[in-house]
Amino acid sequence: MGLVCRILGVASSIRLCSCRCWALFSERWSEPAFHIKGAKVHLNDHTPSALSVRICQFPIRHVVFELSVIADMVVSTCAHEQRAKVSFCWILALAAVAAAAPGSFRGHTVAVEDVKESLHEMMKAMLDGQGSMAKQLEGIEASIWQSYQSLPKNEAGHIGSRAVRYLVHNYFAKEHGWLIKGLEPHGHQENMSEVHEVNILQDKAPLLVESLLEAHRSDRGLSLTDAVAMIATLERLIVDEASTLLQAAYTLNSFTTDEMLEESEMHEVLTSYLVLFELGKKANLNNKDIHRALKARAASVSHNWPFLVEFEHDALHNYLFERKNKRNPFVPIETFSFGDALQIVETLAGGYGKWQNAECQLMKRELMDIDEEGTGIIPLHRFYSQPEGADYHFTESREYLEKVGALQVTQRGSSYVRIANYMTGPSNCIASSSYYSVCCLNECEVLMNELESKILAPSTSPQRLLGLAANLSSATVDAPRDLPTVMEEKLHAIAARHDGEVPLHGRLFAQWMHHAFPHECPYPHIAEDTTVLVPSHWQNGKATVPLTERAELAEAHTPVLVETQNLSWSEEEVVVVRERPTRSHGHLFQFELS
Repeated sequence: MGLVCRILGVASSIRLCSCRCWALFSERWSEPAFHIKGAKVHLNDHTPSALSVRICQFPIRHVVFELSVIADMVVSTCAHEQRAKVSFCWILALAAVAAAAPGSFRGHTVAVEDVKESLHEMMKAMLDGQGSMAKQLEGIEASIWQSYQSLPKNEAGHIGSRAVRYLVHNYFAKEHGWLIKGLEPHGHQENMSEVHEVNILQDKAPLLVESLLEAHRSDRGLSLTDAVAMIATLERLIVDEASTLLQAAYTLNSFTTDEMLEESEMHEVLTSYLVLFELGKKANLNNKDIHRALKARAASVSHNWPFLVEFEHDALHNYLFERKNKRNPFVPIETFSFGDALQIVETLAGGYGKWQNAECQLMKRELMDIDEEGTGIIPLHRFYSQPEGADYHFTESREYLEKVGALQVTQRGSSYVRIANYMTGPSNCIASSSYYSVCCLNECEVLMNELESKILAPSTSPQRLLGLAANLSSATVDAPRDLPTVMEEKLHAIAARHDGEVPLHGRLFAQWMHHAFPHECPYPHIAEDTTVLVPSHWQNGKATVPLTERAELAEAHTPVLVETQNLSWSEEEVVVVRERPTRSHGHLFQFELS
């Protein structure tokens, strides 16, 4: 079955597979054509008529598309309408990238074959309603659904660009510990980057960027299914980057990607991949001697090496377990193809953030041991005065601590380090890619998600919030508990500024959460320059204090302890998910079968 589409005078062909949902429709088209802004689409006799689907709102500008790879999405829209809806718009955007002739967009090369292969996998999984891609989409929706409900909506019930930014940043920070280039912390500034500015999208999915821009310009916003598909696309593109490092790991171990490797050889390749992953842009992908020496030294002197090897072993053995029923019983020795290795590496890349967060928790525990008052802050001189035998010695400069919001200076001139801000700071990230960094997980994201799941609205009354927060527990706070009177007063004061309700995503409530959970929630520091919140800004030792200066700081006088009942408080407010008024630029193309 086929149909021919003419859009802006450009011919494109679509081949429709058999559609399971056609049985739902009994009528046939009375008119074998429908119109799209002056363009005509011809359908044959077998096409159902009761289907009226907004296929896409994507601006198509002078591009020839071969759309056969995305036809299954129409079927998926039918077959999974109630269970696994995914907006055709995002798939069409990716299909455009996949099918367009190789070229460039704003100077960036389009990775055609990679996107095409991923798109085909996505389409097939959604059509079948099963498989890893279907599970991925379900997992993303489960992760963001509650947050999506709590964000401000437009008249169409969709979220705007600033809310999309919050949602995407929150998902990757919570699920992977990823800090996406282009979605760095906004520093509670009114002006902030948006999802279309994400580097990897501009490089590898430029037409998706165009669609995001149009969604913003027209104030259309994103539905939940749009957001799920867009996050899945971004996640897929990032994970696909693992292929480059994996190929280098093969080469550095003197293997080719065509070889079948035994288990011991695969372990060597995977540990090499993780070494390259941790080194990020500093990794040498070509020198075998340097790489072998680096691995040997890490194995002999690094206390983390056994944990890294265990992480890799677990990923490989889990992969073997998952495919045990597919294994050939007549083959005595298990061997692995490059495709097998790539699947394992995708698991390593996606799970690395949560795995390495165990190290972050050990560091946090050491800082909390210094926090004798349990207030979430430690005297600056004690921050620098760790004994020789300590597992961690903190070397960040006072300038670094101040600029990233980890330094608190009292009215009496005493200086303290905020534990939560230090833990989420850029010095605790590794630059694993030109597109993202892996950082310590922000524990406050989890607490906020719990509140969002209870409230399911952008704001609520101070009384309700107080009750929910008092029953919210964390790794350092037991619930239920009685919050101090000053905390209740602050919550009512925030509500008084917002017509009696507290915005969940405002700076003032983030400040309140910092005082309620001082070891988990960072103080919402207003950064004068948000580039200081990016790991690359502090490369080449810029964040490190010289040893002599550190010794002087460690010997400084003991400060007067902060009175815990007097909260460090700023009245500046920014609601980061609230859209600023924009002029509408009209509607995008809307495709309808009518």
